[in-house]
Amino acid sequence: MKLLVTGGAGFIGSNFIRHVLNTSPDDEIVNLDKLTYAGNLDNLREIAENPATASRYRFVRGDICDAGAVDEVLAGCDAIVNFAAETHVDRSIVGAKEFLLTDIVGTYVLLEAARTHQVSRYVQVSTDEVYGSVSTGSATEEWPLAPSSPYSASKAGGDMQLLASFVTYGTPAMITRGSNTYGPYQYPEKVIPLFVTNALEGKKLPLYGEGINVRDWLHVLDHCAGIDTVLRRGTPGEIYNVGGGNERQNREVAAGILRHLGLGDDMIERVADRPGHDMRYSIDSGKLKALGWNPARDFEQGLAETIDWYRENESWWKKIKHHTDEFANWEKRWYEERR
Repeated sequence: MKLLVTGGAGFIGSNFIRHVLNTSPDDEIVNLDKLTYAGNLDNLREIAENPATASRYRFVRGDICDAGAVDEVLAGCDAIVNFAAETHVDRSIVGAKEFLLTDIVGTYVLLEAARTHQVSRYVQVSTDEVYGSVSTGSATEEWPLAPSSPYSASKAGGDMQLLASFVTYGTPAMITRGSNTYGPYQYPEKVIPLFVTNALEGKKLPLYGEGINVRDWLHVLDHCAGIDTVLRRGTPGEIYNVGGGNERQNREVAAGILRHLGLGDDMIERVADRPGHDMRYSIDSGKLKALGWNPARDFEQGLAETIDWYRENESWWKKIKHHTDEFANWEKRWYEERR
């Protein structure tokens, strides 16, 4: 297939591009990315510079809200995998406009283009956060939506458009809803890379509240394999949960990072909880497993490998944290008022 991957310079998108080019030698990829603060072409430098993959990969800078740009890059493509999104809950609390534009309007533009070009497959990469806090059990794909943040509400809005497009127009589209994802190349505003890079610099780890909120952790390579499974084997009009089966309290994650680095719990700094903080996420991935997918990494193994990656790639994250104003300005704006 020739794939249009939107948001491919981001964390999960760049890992997905690497996964597809390495596992499907006949596939080609066009990567359309706006290069907002979290988009980083360094994530795909080895892909663009390696002759074995560069011939099957093309990057185009553009916005999924720009119908003309989408129409141009989609010509000749067989399928769309949409990673393009504003994804940080904390930032959505401060300002939701960009989330609504990218996650809802951008999805509309892509769906219209998918119909015009008659693509054979469309995968919308969504999140388990659309289910809201799950007090008991695990959310299935039929679980009612109860988003708690502007971010998760915008993702739910995109999902609803996709399902409506399938019913109304027969758009061959599917949704994946992944749990909290971690691994290499994740922008260091997210909790695991933030905690790891802070610890490596001797800085405190800002833990919300009592740290008892529970997340299900999924390694990015397992997440990418799940999305790829849906792309190739999923049924149009269906939703597929992609969960790691690794539920941990946030304070357990912080402790695991510090333990791996030989540091003590005195490195943890309790900060005021964020508004509307969901207590627990948990999803049932049985539907996707029936297609032959299973996560390959347990959390302890994946976390150790991730910590080591950030330790061995300081130049990648220090460029973000210390050589641009964006990260420093955000950290000051968000965390200083929580201390």
